[in-house]
Amino acid sequence: MQLVFDSNYQGEQNFVLNKEESSHVVRVMRMKEGEKLFLSNGSGYFFEAEILEAHPSHCVLNVLSKQEGEDKRDFNIHLAIAPTKNIDRIEWLVEKATEIGVDEITFLLCEHSERKVVNTQRLEKIVISAMKQSLKSFKPIINPIIDFKNFVAKVKADYKLLAHCSGEDRRLIKDICSPKASYLILIGPEGDFSEKEILLAKEKDFAFISLGTQRLRTETAGLYSLSSLHYINQ
Repeated sequence: MQLVFDSNYQGEQNFVLNKEESSHVVRVMRMKEGEKLFLSNGSGYFFEAEILEAHPSHCVLNVLSKQEGEDKRDFNIHLAIAPTKNIDRIEWLVEKATEIGVDEITFLLCEHSERKVVNTQRLEKIVISAMKQSLKSFKPIINPIIDFKNFVAKVKADYKLLAHCSGEDRRLIKDICSPKASYLILIGPEGDFSEKEILLAKEKDFAFISLGTQRLRTETAGLYSLSSLHYINQ
């Protein structure tokens, strides 16, 4: 499947791709008039289309049919994570989380955070590239960085989970969560969540989880959590 992405598509029969995707279709994929490809706008569907005009700045498509993506799920995962000091590691996480399947990613500003800024525009590009590579019809939502206290005060989910490195009240994800639900999981910075943040999360009815006996990097913990939630929903 040759897949392109344009969030501006709203169901028109004839549609002009944005400049970036038009250039990719013509100059990288080397496609021509009359050839067919699939278009996604991140809403959960693929649209089969024929190229009417193969122009590198405004590729014109004739949309022929619509089909639901196979990545549709009956559960929802929101990953909230403190960005790492090394931004390459968080970019890798965003790419792999998109491939595995995540609905929303929020970045947390915590007391022990070493990075306080993230470039969401760059992360959006990474998400779109990962979507096309893994043939996803849903585009994850990427949220800007937000203060931990403000975030935990307003979020909702069937299961609100926080992973931290110490304490006897932690349980495994599989012992807490049931399938077909909405899940919110919080992963802290390299220095872990502070005691104050853990107490605040407890006040907001978060359950505390352990990711096993090993100590994981922040980005590894994020992917481990996603994989665990996908496993219990198989």
